[in-house]
Amino acid sequence: MKLTRETQYVRSICLHKQEDNEFPFSLPAVQSLQKKLIFHPNVTYIVGENGMGKSTLLEGIAVALGMNPEGGTKNFNFSSYASHSNLHQFIKVTRGAQNPDDSFFFRAETYYNLATTIEQLDREGFGPRIIDSYGGKSLHEQSHGESFFATFMYRFGGEGLYILDEPEAALSPIRQLSMLTRIHELVQEGSQFIISTHSPIIMSYPESKILQLSDKGTQHLNLEETDHYVTMKQFFDDKDRLMHHLLKNEK
Repeated sequence: MKLTRETQYVRSICLHKQEDNEFPFSLPAVQSLQKKLIFHPNVTYIVGENGMGKSTLLEGIAVALGMNPEGGTKNFNFSSYASHSNLHQFIKVTRGAQNPDDSFFFRAETYYNLATTIEQLDREGFGPRIIDSYGGKSLHEQSHGESFFATFMYRFGGEGLYILDEPEAALSPIRQLSMLTRIHELVQEGSQFIISTHSPIIMSYPESKILQLSDKGTQHLNLEETDHYVTMKQFFDDKDRLMHHLLKNEK
C-alpha cells in the first residue's frame, strides 16, 4: 500500500541553525531551508540548474539519516575522498510515524566507488555475497547503464526510502521510461523517493512534487513549468530555428 501524508517516512527538513554564509550555506538550495521544505509522501523531485546545490542538499539529507555520503545503505562506510559538506549537522529532519524497512542513497557521481566496495567486501568473504542483492552479476562487468538499472531492479524493495542523485546519468530515454515503471511499482509497495534530476522524463511521475531551485529561491512547479521541460520543448518544437541562433557565426 502506498504511503500517505500520515505514514510517509520523511515529512520535511529545515535549517535549525546556521553559522555563516560560507559554503554550503551560500547555496540557493540550502538558503531555501530557512523555510520548511515539505516532501510528497511518494516522490519529491529537486530540480534546477547546475550549481544550485541539489547534490549537496540530497547528500545532507542522506547523511542526516545515517547513510554513507558516497552512496549505499547505513551499512556502507567507504570514502574515496572526504568531500562532503557538514550540512547534515545543521538540518532538522522531521520523520513520520513509520520507519522504512530499507534505505539507500544512490549517487551517480560515486557509483563506481560503491561497485568497487561491494566487490572488495565480497572478496573478503564475511557473510552472504552482497552482489546477490544486485542481481548476482558484477556491477563492473556491466555497462554503466545496466549496472545502474540492476540496483533499481534488484536492490530496491518495498517499504523503502530511496534518495537518488541524478539517476538518469547513464540511462537511455527508454531505460528512463522503464525506471518510471519501477518507481511506480515501489511506490505501490510503500516506498518514498527523493530525487534530484535534470530529466523531464524522470520528473514526470504523476504522484509527485517538483521543487525547482534557482537564485530566487524554491518554487513548487508543474512539470510543464520547469526550465528543463520548457527548454526541451523549445528544442523539439523548433529545432532548426534554435540551432540557427545557437550556431550562427558572428560577423
